[in-house]
Amino acid sequence: MIELTPYLNRKDNTPLYIQLANYIKQEIVCGRIKPGERLPSKRKLSSYLGLSLNTIQTAYEQLNAEGYIESKPRKGIFVTAFENELSSEEIAPKQWEQVDNREETINFDFNSGNVDIDHFPYSLWRKITIQSLYEDQGELFQLGNPQGELPLREEIAKHLYASRGVRCQADQIIIGAGTQMLIALLVMLIGKDNLYGIENPGFHRIKAVMHNLGAKTVPIPLERDGIEINQLIDSEAKVVYVTPSHQFPNGMIMPISRRLELLKWAEMNNGFIIEDDYDGEYRYKGQPIPSLQGLDTKGRVIYLGTFSKSLIPSIRISYIVLPPSFIHPYQESFTIYKQTASRLHQETLYRFMKEGYFQSHLNKMRTLYRKKHGVLMLSIKRYFGNKVKVIGENSGLHIVLEVKNRMSEEELIKKALKAGVKVYPLSIYYDGVIDSSPQVLLGFGGLREAEIDTGISLLKDAWEI
Repeated sequence: MIELTPYLNRKDNTPLYIQLANYIKQEIVCGRIKPGERLPSKRKLSSYLGLSLNTIQTAYEQLNAEGYIESKPRKGIFVTAFENELSSEEIAPKQWEQVDNREETINFDFNSGNVDIDHFPYSLWRKITIQSLYEDQGELFQLGNPQGELPLREEIAKHLYASRGVRCQADQIIIGAGTQMLIALLVMLIGKDNLYGIENPGFHRIKAVMHNLGAKTVPIPLERDGIEINQLIDSEAKVVYVTPSHQFPNGMIMPISRRLELLKWAEMNNGFIIEDDYDGEYRYKGQPIPSLQGLDTKGRVIYLGTFSKSLIPSIRISYIVLPPSFIHPYQESFTIYKQTASRLHQETLYRFMKEGYFQSHLNKMRTLYRKKHGVLMLSIKRYFGNKVKVIGENSGLHIVLEVKNRMSEEELIKKALKAGVKVYPLSIYYDGVIDSSPQVLLGFGGLREAEIDTGISLLKDAWEI
């Protein structure tokens, strides 16, 4: 039996199963794997390459569908015997020219937007997608409800109440393709003439959307418990965007006392709070704090959520929970905007949630990310000691690292890149000058435990700590 030794770039946007399938195709085309040869079993290859069984299964299924391999019951998986010789120039995937150019390869990417895709249930998701198409008989190919598919909105409402204490009905929920698109809808619904308060530091893409629509924003500084209420009052903003469950990027969790102060501000100033709960599912210390929306009794909180962290970013399904007073204005003036999220993905996600698979997956990912978080914290302590300060480590899929080695932020990032490690600047999230030692953002969701440890050890050498 042959051995496969592919070079797989885990930081490439191309899924690992496609990279593996393309590698095997290339080996077959070039003649290094002969017709009739037996390929390693899925379990053996999974163990050898350190990939999930689902990844191997999906790669083999893709090769089988394209006719490169065939499965023989009780014998194994074999390369198909072709009648005509294959031309490598015709079908060799171009992406491998880029993957094999290792001069600028980033081996360890601490991107806060990445999640663990090795443990995504590919086979189950594919099965439910096919089931949705088969039972639907083509209805999904038509335009759907502008607010999103009703069955999915009902499942989201149940899940939010059980997991985050959000109280809502399906008619309060609007589904859309990503948080930025939904923020744009909110600005139009609330009105661009209002002044919007933004956490400083805060998510710069949200501010960019508001500015693109002509809305004015004002930066509101943070303190230990989150956004500064007195500064918010003095700003005269009528709407404030906050990330209370895991402030982005600093990572603090807003305590109940500050949440109640924020709700009081909204009530006293006839204002509104946009609560972005982008990764509230993941918490590593203490009990979850209820959402702002769940504490709101005056209809002042607009809740934002997404499946980008709990499932995969490319699914592009996010949602808003509107206060009751917003429902009529939305339905009267904004249903002219068609639904932006795939109906097929919505239907698949609905079935995935209804049959209990989503909760099971979420529980598994919580355990997985907790382990990765533990490895990250231990590695930082082992390699850096007191030369760094960790900020925002109690929740979410990223931390902030304040580095005390007299290097600038730019130097830290460049030195890391030379070592094959990519870390991210914090300065881009600030409106104004940072009054602290240089800080970088480290996301750990998309890295394996061993990669986290190796990446941190490389940073120690690169930063001369």
